[in-house]
This record gives sequence, C-alpha cells and structure tokens, in this order.
Amino acid sequence: MKGARYYATGRRKESVARVWLTPGTGKIVVNKQEVMEYFRRPTLEMLIKQPFDVTETHGQFDVKVTTKGGGLTGQAGALMLGVSRALVQINEENRKVLRANGFLTRDPRMKERKKYGQPGARKRFQFSKR
Repeated sequence: MKGARYYATGRRKESVARVWLTPGTGKIVVNKQEVMEYFRRPTLEMLIKQPFDVTETHGQFDVKVTTKGGGLTGQAGALMLGVSRALVQINEENRKVLRANGFLTRDPRMKERKKYGQPGARKRFQFSKR
C-alpha cells in the first residue's frame, strides 16, 4: 500500500471532481489550495470529510483534487462522491458502510432545461387579458 495512488471521479450537477488518494496524514488539497481556503465554509468541509468519518479512515490518506464546473456546493458534493469511490477501491469492505450512508449514490438532480415560449424552465411570460 505504501506509494499506492487511488483515483476516482465524482460528479454533481455541472461539477466534476477528479480525486487522488495517497497514504498520508489527512491533508486535503483542492485545486492547489487548502480545503478551507478553497471552500471557505465549514459545512462543505464537513461534507467532504464524512466518508472518512464513516469508514474510520480519518487522517490516513492525503487527498489531491482538481475540480471544475458548477458552484462550491456542487463541487463539494462531487468531491464527496469521488472520495467515497476511491475508498471503495482501497478496501472493498468500505462499500457496505458507504452505500448504507448514501455516499456512493450519484445525485441525479440536474438543472431543468429552458422551454420555448417561456423565459425559463417553469416560469411563464406575463399574461395580459387585454
């Protein structure tokens, strides 16, 4: 396991996160920045660390991430899925725990497309009776 590198991809909404896990001290680097420097919200940092908490592997792996697209919340969700998938590669026994907590399910919710004859997906142009 020493020197091993595990890769996984996570997606959510328009965000894509490419995740590399290496044995280490628990350092998380997102787009060459520290995790709190990049995400700036403790809730998002907590979301990212949940797969490690559930599998009891906190502080055992360094995480290097390149993420693009979408907003911060979508990127954090994509990162969580990527980390979960990488943890399954490391140890297949992690799958059961991660699946039970919903970390291996790709969130299917996407932005609904704009429809013709109206300004957005659901909104209608203002109705005028006369």
